[in-house]
Amino acid sequence: MPRPRTVSDDDVLDGVLALAHRVGPAKLTLAAAAREVGLSPATLIQRYGTKHELLLAADRRGVERWVTPVEEAEHPSPLDRVVEGLVGAVDPDMTPEAMANSVAMLQLDLVEPDFHAATLSGARRLRAALERHLQAAADAGELREGIEIAALAKLVETAYHGSMIGWALHREGSLPAWMRQQIEAVLAPLRT
Repeated sequence: MPRPRTVSDDDVLDGVLALAHRVGPAKLTLAAAAREVGLSPATLIQRYGTKHELLLAADRRGVERWVTPVEEAEHPSPLDRVVEGLVGAVDPDMTPEAMANSVAMLQLDLVEPDFHAATLSGARRLRAALERHLQAAADAGELREGIEIAALAKLVETAYHGSMIGWALHREGSLPAWMRQQIEAVLAPLRT
């Protein structure tokens, strides 16, 4: 009978992702990851195989943490679901340095086919959730008439991604507060 896992996969992957954001994926080692999550390097190898596979699993976990808050956003106002979901999708403890290392992870997402497939799937889910919330907002009369929902979803998605970089550059307040301001700025002229 196999031994029970003392550290869950989600906890391992959350820890590895946090480490990658602190030191960058290039500097992340299996030994450092093992120390971060309280396991041995051999245990990580047994579970994930290689550093590449461990980073890929952590990246996939990161995609879930990024998309799920938007998909599952709950608010009486569909338009506020967009705002709350996107604000909930960012790490409240993010630092500009961690954002730089997050961009290093994004490089993997854009270059490595396995990483890109997971991230692209997440991006498509994110846009679909935005379209769903925005369509519900239009149906509820929260948006001005004549708004092209698919185009607005792309704009909001672009504002979300760009807001993270803008925050890291300007370093004004917390990332969630900055994100809320930017998304609200995009939506404000379109509200009824």
